[in-house]
Amino acid sequence: MNRDSTRMCVYVLWVHMTVWLYQKVKEKQRIMGKWGEAGVVGPPTGGYVTGSVSAAQLLSGGRFTVTIRPFFLFCQSKRGADRERTCFSYRAEQTSTVRRAVPLYDFWPVARHHGPGTLLHQRRRQQPENDIALQRMVSKWRVETELKVLDCRDASAGIPFKKRFTKMIPNGYLIFEDESFLDSTVAKMNALRKSGQFCDVRLQVCGHELMAHRAVLACCSPYLFEIFNSDIEPHGVSHVTFEDLDPEAVEILLNYAYTAQLKADKELVKEVYSAAKRFKMERVKQICGDYLLSKIDSQSAISFRNFASSMGDARVLAKVDAFIQDHLLEVSEQEDFLKLPRLKLEVMLEDHLTLPSNGKLYSKVLSWVQRSLWENGDHLDRLMEEVQTLYYSPDHKLVDGGLVIDGHSEVFGGEEDHLQFVQKKPVRESAQRQMSCSSSGSLSPSNQAANAPKQTGRREWKYIASEKTTNHTYLCLAVLDGVLCVIFLHGRSSPQTSPSATPCLMKSLSFEAQPEELEEQPLSPMHYARSGLGAVALNGRLIAAGGYNREECLRTVECYDPKEDRWTFIAPMRTPRARFQMAVLMGQLYVIGGSNGHSDELSCGEMYDPQADEWAQVPELRTNRCNAGVCSLNNKLYVVGGSDPCGQKGLKNCDAFDPVIKTWSNCASLNIRRHQAAVCELDGFMYVIGGAESWNCLNTVERYNPENNTWTLIAPMNVARRGAAVTFHAGKLFVIGGFDGSHALRCVEVYDPTRNEWRMLGSMTSSRSNAGVAMLGETIYAVGGFDGNEFLNTVEVYNPETNEWNDCTTSLAPLSD
Repeated sequence: MNRDSTRMCVYVLWVHMTVWLYQKVKEKQRIMGKWGEAGVVGPPTGGYVTGSVSAAQLLSGGRFTVTIRPFFLFCQSKRGADRERTCFSYRAEQTSTVRRAVPLYDFWPVARHHGPGTLLHQRRRQQPENDIALQRMVSKWRVETELKVLDCRDASAGIPFKKRFTKMIPNGYLIFEDESFLDSTVAKMNALRKSGQFCDVRLQVCGHELMAHRAVLACCSPYLFEIFNSDIEPHGVSHVTFEDLDPEAVEILLNYAYTAQLKADKELVKEVYSAAKRFKMERVKQICGDYLLSKIDSQSAISFRNFASSMGDARVLAKVDAFIQDHLLEVSEQEDFLKLPRLKLEVMLEDHLTLPSNGKLYSKVLSWVQRSLWENGDHLDRLMEEVQTLYYSPDHKLVDGGLVIDGHSEVFGGEEDHLQFVQKKPVRESAQRQMSCSSSGSLSPSNQAANAPKQTGRREWKYIASEKTTNHTYLCLAVLDGVLCVIFLHGRSSPQTSPSATPCLMKSLSFEAQPEELEEQPLSPMHYARSGLGAVALNGRLIAAGGYNREECLRTVECYDPKEDRWTFIAPMRTPRARFQMAVLMGQLYVIGGSNGHSDELSCGEMYDPQADEWAQVPELRTNRCNAGVCSLNNKLYVVGGSDPCGQKGLKNCDAFDPVIKTWSNCASLNIRRHQAAVCELDGFMYVIGGAESWNCLNTVERYNPENNTWTLIAPMNVARRGAAVTFHAGKLFVIGGFDGSHALRCVEVYDPTRNEWRMLGSMTSSRSNAGVAMLGETIYAVGGFDGNEFLNTVEVYNPETNEWNDCTTSLAPLSD
């Protein structure tokens, strides 16, 4: 080969090499131009890259991590000019990080020729079929169409950047995704909402108007979607009113609907939760519930439990109850727990037995309470005012202790859980009634069904937690008929002998027997024990009417003659009633409202004529009223406060009866709801003392001025109480006994209106709640009531000289100021 031929061959080779190198450079430039200067290569579908590295840094070396969704993208670097394999990392969504060594220049042409779904391994241009794990990943990725690079960072840190790029697909379509568009659009829409522009819905929330866009709210709230969908004028402006939601909470939810951000102060979380429940925004409701659960402690457990119960959130309730089970003793020391209504049980058992400490015993107790409410017509609050005596037999049966003492042996109930119930037998009020009943026979099943109380909607009955506090005392938290209650249970030895039967309930065996021979003769007791009775002085005698004696609601009326120390019967009332008060007006006796013992509040009233010894009906109240106060003032009869039909809340109502025209009229309402308040007239004013707003006892006092029809709050009592009795003497008010929420009271207070102050007097010999009191001459008489263990038929009087109470006839003395 000559020199010219050699030159020609070299020239041709040089041209081919130059062309090849030029193609390589052009190929690299084309790829770099299309996928951006960040040095990131991936499937040609477009996207964006974020990180803190420049193209020069990427090509000069270093390790970078790329997180992608849902496709994969390689981020790699070249260390020097020798094209050594370098490590790169990538992570696909819902997969783990995988690291492989890949040459830089091996990847680009393969990615270009094979497109999406191609993955390189360590060996040059090796397909993923040789790697089973990578093959499975690729099989998942092949169905995706979008590429999003979420993160790209240099370990040595650099200037953050975000590079957007687009890719012209061969079929001619332009694909572009602007991630900031959604954020900016909703931000602008929220600004339009706040300025009221283009809004087509107005939310009226407790007087506040909030404007929004119907389409946005319909997408976020299924509740509002239903409202808008049923709108008669779908193209107009919708108006939706909420009177029981917090405006700030609704504004927070609107903000969330537009921005997907929930921001609420901790004090507003409950209100946001309540609003989210109404709007059926389950995600927000769950987030708020979880937040509240994270903040629960012993102090807030009861209030949070009540809130969750009102919301009907079973998931949150279960977690709150679990917390209470683990921290019952700490919870029981908190103020909210101490304010809960309480059911006190005294369980008699044999000396060799102990009460079970698990929840099985309380399940039996709950069943006993249900039976008492549904079949015997009791009220839950009445059960809680009395200490209920039960008997725990050696064969693990729970029966009514009072009836066991009285000799009743009839039991019924399932043997499956070893629980026995005793149907309470009514005690006849007189021999004549007993004879008439025995001659007529027992009630037929049809009559029994007709007289049975109607069962209302099903409420929650649930045992939550219990704890043994001492050797014989147990503490339990439970839900009784939808009311969160505390059950105190005390076990004691059963009696060795049973006392003789009497018309009234046997004295509690917790008290020691009194000596048979007493130096002083006790005041004669009533024929029947009575609690929730009406008592008043009439013509120098003490009248005691109606009331409960555990077994039944009475209609008998007894009259006490202090000169003879003797009780006699007068004409019975037309209707059995208890939890009422009575007053004397124009020489006649009036009884209004009350309860008939069958879960029914009464609106009827009666008037007693002492000359004819007979009762006559008077016009009924406009509403049924139980536990109301009654007082005569300026020749009118006033009925104040009382319980609502459910017996759970007090009333503010005040009604006046004119006996001349025989009509009722409305008066100014009380300042505070009250039931079981003591009511009395003094010096032309009417005083309403204590009572309870719902379950919590009050010490506040209100005075009514009939001239201007107004109520005024005056000095409060020293002791909060409900079910107290009141009378007046020498220009002062005497408030006697009552119930403070946990105990029947013996204490007595006197009010001096000239000084507007209360002071304590000597305590009674017995605790008495729902007792009767009357002034005979110069002596204050207290009669009947409930002492925390039994219904009372006893009488005691106040001695002003010694500032003491006594139940003996020798203690009778005029009352001096």
